[in-house]
Amino acid sequence: MYHQAVFDEPIILDLKGRRTIKIPLEDVKFKIEVPEIMRRESSGMGDREEFSVIRHYVKLSEMNFGVDSGFYPLGSCTMKYNPKINDEIANLEGFRMIHPLQDTNEVQGALRLLYELTESLKKITGMDEITLQPLAGAGGEFTGLSIVREYFDCKKQCDTRTEVVVPDSAHGSNPASSHMAGFEVVQIQSTPDGTVDIEKFKEAVTEKTAAFMITNPNTLGIFEDKIVEMANYAHSKGALLYYDGANLNGIMGKTTPAKMGFDIVHLNLHKTFSTPHGGGGPGSGPVGVVEKLKDFLPYPLVTFDGKNYHNDYVPPKTIGKVASFYGNFGVLVRAWTYIKMMGEEGLRDACETAVLNSNYMRKKFQEFMPVPGKTIKKHEFVASSVGANMPKAGDIAKHLIDNGIHAPTIYFPLIVPEALMIEPTESATKAEMDQFVEAVRQALKLPHETFEKEPLNLKVTRIDDVDASKNPKPTLRLARKEQREPLQQQVI
Repeated sequence: MYHQAVFDEPIILDLKGRRTIKIPLEDVKFKIEVPEIMRRESSGMGDREEFSVIRHYVKLSEMNFGVDSGFYPLGSCTMKYNPKINDEIANLEGFRMIHPLQDTNEVQGALRLLYELTESLKKITGMDEITLQPLAGAGGEFTGLSIVREYFDCKKQCDTRTEVVVPDSAHGSNPASSHMAGFEVVQIQSTPDGTVDIEKFKEAVTEKTAAFMITNPNTLGIFEDKIVEMANYAHSKGALLYYDGANLNGIMGKTTPAKMGFDIVHLNLHKTFSTPHGGGGPGSGPVGVVEKLKDFLPYPLVTFDGKNYHNDYVPPKTIGKVASFYGNFGVLVRAWTYIKMMGEEGLRDACETAVLNSNYMRKKFQEFMPVPGKTIKKHEFVASSVGANMPKAGDIAKHLIDNGIHAPTIYFPLIVPEALMIEPTESATKAEMDQFVEAVRQALKLPHETFEKEPLNLKVTRIDDVDASKNPKPTLRLARKEQREPLQQQVI
């Protein structure tokens, strides 16, 4: 039985320590520019010795599970292993210590990296130009859809092109980003084989459609084999095609969104190109476009005149900035390093191995659990714990965690009941995959009362999922206010 490291560790605000050295403010040689209204006497953190803080966070890390700890089959999120050379290169002083306001003559190396990364991503996607500015996948979506809006505004069609069409298997950020960009969302159903219903697609795409937004392979890990037909039909109606690049690792090196007919692509560098992104960040969501949309990209773009690199190009119809400066630079360095280390052949091998691993596990799962949709999957698959005496997906997930195995994504996509969304990535070994499959197989044989209190072996055991969703306490201040406990600085 697995046992997680468990420490009775207080939160950092309650960590008691000895008073440490104070630097008299009058000895500080620089002027404090923070407006007086924004200043505070104390952060509430108090004084802590360095070793107390280090021990605190090391203990927390030992109670955590990450991609460096073991198999992490989080479907749709692509938690592949991050090679340590990526971190080493990003930590080079020349990258770590630069400032975005430095003169371009002083940061030619960094600008060269950004330029080369852009060129690599253009080749990988088939797009004509790319911005590296968006800070996450959802930010990339909003950027791309803002370009769609501006494009039709220039064509004097904003009042008529008011809809974005998305399949019912789409990532939740797709309709959210569409609404944020000012569009109405039209959802279309999938067929029993897990792909877009082509007839319903043709009914939904009209002269009101600004864009059709889809990821391919889709969220069931299935390649949309009618994508070229859909692209041609959408274009015949004057609409644009938007490629959600969350699942690019399922086709990388084998084909490109451009060959499928897409006009706009956003990429998740933190997924496909191996920057760890647990806990919601960091991220990077570059956006690529075809020739007719280049003028709408955010500014500035990095350019090369044959001798020097520049960072001041402003596209003539730019939508403006969508993030400060040039994007999440550390993530961009890691992606550049990964691409350089892998090369074209390595990227293609990564795609092929991810697809092979996914189908190996899918075939094993089909022995004891339904796997809806077409048989052959790409980089991920979705199993369903629906059937006689089967435990719920959430119970299976908690059971796996109790046995030292990270759970897959559950209850997504919504079109599959009791969904277990499993993505092994190319990083998984056969032994890890076999262990995971066997753990799920054995879980299905257990009596339902076994799951009632799991997990048992972790610092945090069974929680009330419904209460946590309906009454969230996202900050310590809110939690303590509810408990009527004042937030106090504790210093000894």
